Amino acid sequence: MNESSIWTFLKKNGFSDCGAAGLMGNMYAESGLSPINLQNTYNKSLGMTDEQYTEAVDNGTYQNFVRDKAGYGLVQWTFWSRKQGVLDYAKSTNRSIGNLDMQLEYVVKELQAFGLLNALKNAASVKDASNMVLLQFEKPADMSERVQEQRAGFAQVYYDKFAAQATSGEGGKKMSNSPLTEVTVLSPNHSGTRAHAIDRISPHCVVGQCSAEALGAWFAKSSTKASSNYGIDKDGRVGLYVDESNRSWCTSSSSNDNRAVTIECASDTYAPYRMNDDVYATLVNLCVDICRRNGKTKLLWFEDKEKTLAYEPADNEMVITVHRWFANKSCPGDWLYSRLGNLANEVTARLGGAALDDDKEDEDMTLDKFKELMQEYRKELQDNDCGTWSAEAREWAISSGMINGIGNDEKGNPNYAWADTLTREQAAALFYRFAKLMGRA
Repeated sequence: MNESSIWTFLKKNGFSDCGAAGLMGNMYAESGLSPINLQNTYNKSLGMTDEQYTEAVDNGTYQNFVRDKAGYGLVQWTFWSRKQGVLDYAKSTNRSIGNLDMQLEYVVKELQAFGLLNALKNAASVKDASNMVLLQFEKPADMSERVQEQRAGFAQVYYDKFAAQATSGEGGKKMSNSPLTEVTVLSPNHSGTRAHAIDRISPHCVVGQCSAEALGAWFAKSSTKASSNYGIDKDGRVGLYVDESNRSWCTSSSSNDNRAVTIECASDTYAPYRMNDDVYATLVNLCVDICRRNGKTKLLWFEDKEKTLAYEPADNEMVITVHRWFANKSCPGDWLYSRLGNLANEVTARLGGAALDDDKEDEDMTLDKFKELMQEYRKELQDNDCGTWSAEAREWAISSGMINGIGNDEKGNPNYAWADTLTREQAAALFYRFAKLMGRA
């Protein structure tokens, strides 16, 4: 892991513990501490992986490094003059543009030029050091208070790991909490320190579009007799309810809870318990963070219960488990369950454990297969599930004959397929019925 090398370099160059942590927290936010990290949107637009881009810059086959506006490296150099500077320094020292030590040396030179080096060498506050780097050195588009708190949280993780040298759990490793946390409401419902090292993640569906505070208030009641390590609310905010070092009461399995970081995710109240885009995006980010802090580079999903529970993960592996394997529940809901393979792939790719093989995915997907999957998806939508907000409109549409439905559901009731797609042909029929209703056809 680069974090240890970066910490050692910064300390050798005179940074205080707070200064080193503040800089590293910002580097983590920018690049995940990867010196070859290419801004994600440019991987697609340039058609190159991080490794391919780095190699092409090094061997001269890609000549637009300075002017392409793509963020690159530990601090995501983007502006042309700064990219020119780091490129010139790499060439002058005869090292790769993606060399870790070269980039750290150049960061120190830049900090000196920005007038920040001495301040970071004497910083006595993690948050002040983090804000110094964010507001005066990185200067991203979003420098809001929320971003300041988030980056200071990243920085605090490194301070706790390398400066405070606190230990807990198996093997004396620090078990820190996620810096992505925005709300903390600690629950009494837990069993204390885990009896096993963390090597599993268990995502759940809340069955409700709750806030982080409301979920925390529910877990704070001893009468609830349940908890999770984290929760993700309807707006994508992360709540901490049980310290990551402690075993939550979440999956109806003592064995699994001792090994798994458990995450409750806001969802619809009805099957397939769909989660919105903000919730899913935060789930990906949180899984990446959990894996990184626990030294994992791969997140695995086997789908098969017996195979998963019999599997002993390697030191760099984390495995997904689900509540439905241990109790008569549908949790985490079919919506997320069907996406756990994608979740594992995306997290692993972000961790650098393996790249997503887009070509292979394209080869595996045939037109017939797509039609089959689309038909399965349509079946999920072809029922009477709907929100209460549309009740008056739906009643009028039925009574006026505007909507006739698609036959009967499994219970023999008229099935109006409220969530299903609408074709142009169906739209034309609706418009025609409305025109007749108004005496215009």
